[in-house]
Amino acid sequence: MKRFLLALAAAQFFLFAAAAVRAQAPAANAAPSSSIASIKITGAKTFPADQIVAASGLKTGDVVTAAQIQDATNRLAALGIFSAVNYRYSSKGAAIDLEFQVQESPSYAISFDNFPWFTDKEIGEAIRNQVGLFTGQAPDSGTIVDQMTSVIENLLAAKQIKGHVTHQLLSTPVGDAMELQFRLEGQPLRVQSVQFGEPVAANSERLKDRLSDIKGQPYSLFAVEIFENEQVRPLYATKGFLKAQIGPPQTHLVPDMNDAKQSAVEISIPIRPGDLYTWKGVSWQGNLSQLSPTLDAKVELKPGEIADGMKIENSWQKIESEYMRLGYLDMKFNAEPQYDDASHQIFYRVTISEGSAYRMGEMIVTGLSLDAEKRLRQTWKIAPGQVFDDSYFEEHMKLLAKPSREIFGDLPVHYLEFGHLLRPDSARHTVDVLLDFK
Repeated sequence: MKRFLLALAAAQFFLFAAAAVRAQAPAANAAPSSSIASIKITGAKTFPADQIVAASGLKTGDVVTAAQIQDATNRLAALGIFSAVNYRYSSKGAAIDLEFQVQESPSYAISFDNFPWFTDKEIGEAIRNQVGLFTGQAPDSGTIVDQMTSVIENLLAAKQIKGHVTHQLLSTPVGDAMELQFRLEGQPLRVQSVQFGEPVAANSERLKDRLSDIKGQPYSLFAVEIFENEQVRPLYATKGFLKAQIGPPQTHLVPDMNDAKQSAVEISIPIRPGDLYTWKGVSWQGNLSQLSPTLDAKVELKPGEIADGMKIENSWQKIESEYMRLGYLDMKFNAEPQYDDASHQIFYRVTISEGSAYRMGEMIVTGLSLDAEKRLRQTWKIAPGQVFDDSYFEEHMKLLAKPSREIFGDLPVHYLEFGHLLRPDSARHTVDVLLDFK
């Protein structure tokens, strides 16, 4: 139960939590308010102290009650940039020294998905000029994100562009990072044309066949970046251009050929292929169960061949799959490229941490009839104590995603949901298979 301090105590030192304030009861003779002699910020690493103080709404010399300090604390907590905000104060004669203790929340890069009327720089500068404590990144929610949204909506309104700006946290088109994406909901502009700034892409029939992924579709920077990563980049990687610089895409507003009163988007994707690399080889470390010549044989390239980036990735996936097939569920694989820019060759240093091979433990099945469970166990080919083949497990789970005659035959088996889980025992090096049907 939250209890809020009604007046500032004159002689004691207190600690208050912003999210759940646990305040001591005020002394009977406590003053209803006190002036602030100083304000201190501790715990901030990214944000300037003076800007945090300004965001609190308090300043030195203000005469405040405990309720007003709590309101200031709540304002800071509501911003979203802090995961916790505490405050404390100590008496200084008739005044107090106030301290806000903050812990910063995770922050994310921001992206502007479908605002071709502005550059990212223009939107960013407008936000920076109007939103205090803006660093170029943002938390996933909070009043600071609401303020950023309002700035973007005001930019749109100034150009008489209608729509509602939303935001969401999602994975970036490339890599595993997260970004906070701002997007205009309403009537987005159509992509009318896509231009490539390099002959390999411009003349590629495969790319032409895939242009419909973005051409003719509502403009989305996110969709264009996915297209670059999944379609354009592999084209150059297969040809040995392993350091090709692709994008960022550039947009231009042009008259819509279907309606001259409307605008459409023309996209230009700049590309710098860089040097073409050939394959030099691999050095292996940590491979105890698999000899280096065995691993070499799984690499799809020979020294001197064009370093096809897709074949390189496929080789690593094949090796990882082989280890998983042999029960090495904890295996870690790290491939570090070594570029020789003078000779235009690439060499890899691969470190493998194999761990221990796991063997089959128990199979635990819930939700099936006795006959259906019997059929399921009859089709399962890894006996207890045998090496656990993860690739077999994955294929079997695909069959079980819905009732399969291959497994259950003519039995009347019905289920809507299927869950599966591996439960490894690192001490015994066994793994149990848990299957749940609903």
